[in-house]
Amino acid sequence: MTVKYNDIINIIDKINPILYSKNRNFIDGSVSKISPYISRGLISTKQVFTILKKKGFKWYQIEKYVQELAWRDYWQLIWQVKNIDIDLKSNQIDVKQKDISTCILEHKTNIIAIDDAIKNLYATGYIHNHLRMYIASLITNIAKTYWLTPAKWMYYHLLDGDWGSNALSWQWVAGTNSSKKYYMNQDNINKYTKTCQKNTIIDTSYEDIINLNQSEIFSLTSNLELSTIFPESTYKQKNDNNLPILIYNYYNLDVNWRSYMLADRVLLIEPSKFKKYPISEKCMQFFIKLSKNIEGIMIYVGEFEDLLCERKKIFFKEHPLNYNYSGFMDQRDWLSDQKGYYPSFFKYWNLLIKKIKY
Repeated sequence: MTVKYNDIINIIDKINPILYSKNRNFIDGSVSKISPYISRGLISTKQVFTILKKKGFKWYQIEKYVQELAWRDYWQLIWQVKNIDIDLKSNQIDVKQKDISTCILEHKTNIIAIDDAIKNLYATGYIHNHLRMYIASLITNIAKTYWLTPAKWMYYHLLDGDWGSNALSWQWVAGTNSSKKYYMNQDNINKYTKTCQKNTIIDTSYEDIINLNQSEIFSLTSNLELSTIFPESTYKQKNDNNLPILIYNYYNLDVNWRSYMLADRVLLIEPSKFKKYPISEKCMQFFIKLSKNIEGIMIYVGEFEDLLCERKKIFFKEHPLNYNYSGFMDQRDWLSDQKGYYPSFFKYWNLLIKKIKY
């Protein structure tokens, strides 16, 4: 994937929301693949929406695309006020195991579309959103695995890994953040992945798949150990201690944020947070390459508290993982100022469109 800011803006400029609304659920559909840049905070949902509006699309032509942007904001708003590492609304039922089935980790489920998607995840850091739902459903509802470890496994490999979107989407599939579990069957997979496979574990009706017992193929599990490889620190304290520090991190690489300000720009990588939410070497390298869009940025591998003692003025952007930061906090760019906790997405969406529909 490209890592240059101007190239990314050009990609946004070429988004076709009309085609997206028609075929986004198909594996070869017109998806934009800009999610890694939104997740890393290089661009914002508001920025994407603004570019689409300027291109002259009518509201009904971009509504479905904007709704998907709104889902990202919605998950973030929940993360601001809720502990999303535990079952959000109700306990996950019919759980047999906490570790992931070995056949899934080794892409040997004998479901071609899912095995290929997992291989692609390992190779590229990308999975189509529909296949993410298929994999999550297979793991939580067919293999009957508690959602948390699998969610961290997928987050670890995704270039667009966003713990808010990831954890809450897995909870939605597992039925802990929704009124029911999400199921798929082989016919559905065949339709959207352009396969024609038969006689798999899930080649049955929806009525029967809900009542499937855990297959023996899923009972063998692996104890997953995920760890993060850190880059070398390049941060050096300058002689002028009166200069403020602007803090960038895994969720904020905003090139335009306070660009007018004379300051030290520091990419803060806190080992404690990557221990809780580890990422792959591929994701770390992608993150570091994206950060180079920010002129003069320096890497600091350490905790915020260690950096804090060096300067009086520290600026950062709001994010749930910045709970230990202190200093001057700027808000992120949202689609609108519609904030707060809403138990359902469409309650939030119906209020949001009153502010952004044109």
